Amino acid sequence: MAPLTDRRPKPLIRVAGKPLLDHACDFARAAGCSPIVVNIHYMADMVRDHVAGRDILISDESDRLRETGGGLRHALPLLGDSPVVTMNTDAVWRGPNPVKMLLAAWRPEMEGLLLTVEKSNAAGHRGPGDFDQAPDGRLRRGRDVIYTGVQIIRTDRLAAMKDGVFSMNPVWDAMIADRSLHGAVYDGDWCDVGQPDSIPLAEALCDV
Repeated sequence: MAPLTDRRPKPLIRVAGKPLLDHACDFARAAGCSPIVVNIHYMADMVRDHVAGRDILISDESDRLRETGGGLRHALPLLGDSPVVTMNTDAVWRGPNPVKMLLAAWRPEMEGLLLTVEKSNAAGHRGPGDFDQAPDGRLRRGRDVIYTGVQIIRTDRLAAMKDGVFSMNPVWDAMIADRSLHGAVYDGDWCDVGQPDSIPLAEALCDV
């Protein structure tokens, strides 16, 4: 997201007049998620100041960037009982609340549930899809659908990981091997706000 991130962290980049972090937190709050936990690393004090006074807890990674899996495991003491909902901030949505939609699709027998989107409903995304999704919703590695950055996950495998720095990929791969990773397809529009030139695309979704 450089050069926009030269002076502010990506979660505080504004889209349609509102920081990306606030877009995500508003979805989580409207879906009844509690507690809401925000992890901080780059320009951590700016994010801390931005959420000060709100009903938001901080998972501080300013000492060490732990990647997606390690960061979630680091935040587990703040998150309460498993399963938990996680949401990347670098996306904008048009349609149903993505967190509500995922919660409605969750079933007790699932170990992980990822919100996916078909390529025809995705903007700003570079590269192929991430998974193939079977008719029963189970996921395997492939290219048919894109992971949107929102998931519900049981945390047992995370807690058992020995390394402090790891992505979610080995956790997902273990679930795929056990046929316990599922997907739900988002039926609205989604924009990956990972590049400066994605911002106009995202704002077009917000304006409709």
